[in-house]
Amino acid sequence: MEVKYASHCSYRIRYHMVFVLKYRKNLISDDIFEYIKKVLSGISERYYLNFHAVGTDRNHLHLLIEAAPRYSPSRIMQICKSITAKRLFKRFSELEEELWGGHFWSEGGHIDTVGDGYGVKEMEEYILNQGISRKQMKLYQFPISEQPEFSTEDDLQVIEG
Repeated sequence: MEVKYASHCSYRIRYHMVFVLKYRKNLISDDIFEYIKKVLSGISERYYLNFHAVGTDRNHLHLLIEAAPRYSPSRIMQICKSITAKRLFKRFSELEEELWGGHFWSEGGHIDTVGDGYGVKEMEEYILNQGISRKQMKLYQFPISEQPEFSTEDDLQVIEG
């Protein structure tokens, strides 16, 4: 992994994060997964996060994220979970019938650091092997030049609280 540069620092930080759906319901359909990828592209542009890969097993989401040191891992998780949840409920209103209380993701999640010793390829392989079968798991790799769907800051506000 190459070193990234910000205005007053250099860094090389990668995280593997896992978000679990509320009640572990199997609600991440292909359409919802495609929309999650678009929302994450918008988050990437707004918050300067670099998503290397995202995978799903219908009831949870794996993310491989490179981030600047300006955000703590828990803040990155909050940003991603709150924006994806807000946008998913807005786009797929039928989710509110399955997930009452306005929560898409369960509380907490998993955060792991990914270093050069345990690299991107190994983590992608791990994500692919998390499904009941390898065919069930989906892995999407974000192209570097992908354009975000959102262009205004109002579209990407983080839900506080």
